[in-house]
Amino acid sequence: MHQGGLWEFPGGKLEQGESPGQALERELLEELGIKVGAARQLIQVRHDYPDKSVLLDVWRVEDFAGIPMGREGQPLEWVALNDLGEFAFPAANIPIIQALQLPDRYLITPEPDSDTSGFLEVLECGIERGISLVQLRAKQLAVEDYRQLVLAAAKLCRPANVRLLLNCAPQLVPGLGAQGVHLTGRRLMELKRRPLDYGYLVAASCHNLEEVAHAGRLGLDFIVVSPIRETASHPGTPALGLDGLRLLCDAAAMPAYALGGMQKSDIESVWQCGAQGIAAIRGLWV
Repeated sequence: MHQGGLWEFPGGKLEQGESPGQALERELLEELGIKVGAARQLIQVRHDYPDKSVLLDVWRVEDFAGIPMGREGQPLEWVALNDLGEFAFPAANIPIIQALQLPDRYLITPEPDSDTSGFLEVLECGIERGISLVQLRAKQLAVEDYRQLVLAAAKLCRPANVRLLLNCAPQLVPGLGAQGVHLTGRRLMELKRRPLDYGYLVAASCHNLEEVAHAGRLGLDFIVVSPIRETASHPGTPALGLDGLRLLCDAAAMPAYALGGMQKSDIESVWQCGAQGIAAIRGLWV
C-alpha cells in the first residue's frame, strides 16, 4: 500500500520469529509461486520517507524452482539489469538497483611506471578475465602523459563495456572519456554537493562513519571501505577487520567494496558483512 503504483522487487515484511532467509522463502512462494534454491545477502538499505522509516534486507536469489507468476494478481516484468533505470521505483530501491548493476570486483590500478604499454597490456588481460569496473590511479604522471594514458585505457574499456573511473579532480572526467570519478577521503569531505551528474559514476574512499555518512548526503553511487587488513602500502594504519567492515556497510546508503589485503577468495566473506565485493590492486592486477 505504501508507495503504491510504483514498481518494486518481490518481498514483504518479516513475521515475528522469522529470519530473513525464512521470510524470503515464504514471500517468494506466496507472491511468485517459486521455491528458493540458493540466495545470498546483497545489501541492506535504511531509508527515511516523510511518513515512515524502512530497513530493506535485500537478497539475491541465484537458483529457484518453479515458474514465476503473479499469484496476487500483480503484473510482472523480467527486466535486463541495464534497463532497470527506465522503471519508476520507490526511492529506497535506488541503492538496490545500484548494487545489481555493479560487479563483485573493483580493480584499482597500481601507479604506472614509464612503460605504459606494459601497463595497458595488463589492463587488457584483466578485462579479458572479466573485470568490468576499473579505477585508474596515476598521480605521478605529467599532465599530457596522464591524458594519453587515460585515453588509451578508455579505448580498451569502451568496447568491452568496462566502466572506467579516474582518481583525479572530478571536472577532468568528462573530457577524458571516462565513466566516472573516484574521490579520495579528503576530496570527499571537501565537497558540499555531488561533483558530477547521474550520467557518471561517483565513488569515494571511506575509512570511518563520518565519511560514510557524508557520501550518503552527497548521493554517491558506491564507496570503498578500507583498510580491512594492514597492507604494505599503508604500514601502521589500523585495520578495520571484518567487524569494522560490517559496521560501515550497515551505515552506508549505497553499495560498499572492501579494500586492504583483499583477494578473490575473500568475496564470500565480505558478502556476509554486507559488502558488494572486493576492491584490490595486488589481488586483481596480475
